[in-house]
Amino acid sequence: MLKADHITKYFQNSKVIEDVSVEVKSGELVCLLGASGIGKTTLFQILSGLVRPEEGAVYLDGKDITGQPGKMSYMQQKDLLLPFETVINNISIPLVLAGAPKKEAHAKALPYFSEFGLEGCEGKYPHQLSGGMRQRAALLRAYLFSGELMLLDEPFSALDVMTKAAMQKWFVKILSARKTTALFITHDVDEAILLSDRIYIMTGVPGKICHEIKLDSDNRSDPDFLVSQRFIECKKQVLRAQISQGNC
Repeated sequence: MLKADHITKYFQNSKVIEDVSVEVKSGELVCLLGASGIGKTTLFQILSGLVRPEEGAVYLDGKDITGQPGKMSYMQQKDLLLPFETVINNISIPLVLAGAPKKEAHAKALPYFSEFGLEGCEGKYPHQLSGGMRQRAALLRAYLFSGELMLLDEPFSALDVMTKAAMQKWFVKILSARKTTALFITHDVDEAILLSDRIYIMTGVPGKICHEIKLDSDNRSDPDFLVSQRFIECKKQVLRAQISQGNC
């Protein structure tokens, strides 16, 4: 569905990412895992069309979309909700920008509020919501922009541990029910294992994809998965891959 082919990007004559290739198939939840400052967000800006690479290309369903924004939703690390607009107005922004009158945009957005856990919040303002609710609102806004493919840049990093765990379970449930394809960034190894079908590990300066790890998601519905032997083995595999970055 989405393919980045041999992407290289410079900023001010410094190479930020080098020869990066990733692929996301329809229905997959794929993680880009790596330390802060490694070039993950730069890659997302290229995938979303906001930035052009010096080398390589981006393909969506086989079509070259390099440097063409607006082809997929892109949720950045901060929720970026407008503080002076109500929740319903914030969430309806993609529909309004696409040309729908505000009343029609509201009518299209409202049926999703219950499923996304936002029922009753339509007339509230962002400062009246908890961190988890703000993230739900931001995710719904991204979904309404493009329900088929989403780029998510550390969507849960600002949440406390308990809220984050609840949001992760909800997130997987929503994407599975909606058959949505997603590529997300994280530097949290546990989160990558818990959520992903595959993990791309990005390391080095400039950033490169050093390893690709395929995961078995059969046991993730088990509430004890995080303390299971299977999870521990997966974590060892990921950590070994990060440590062996010299083999890129």
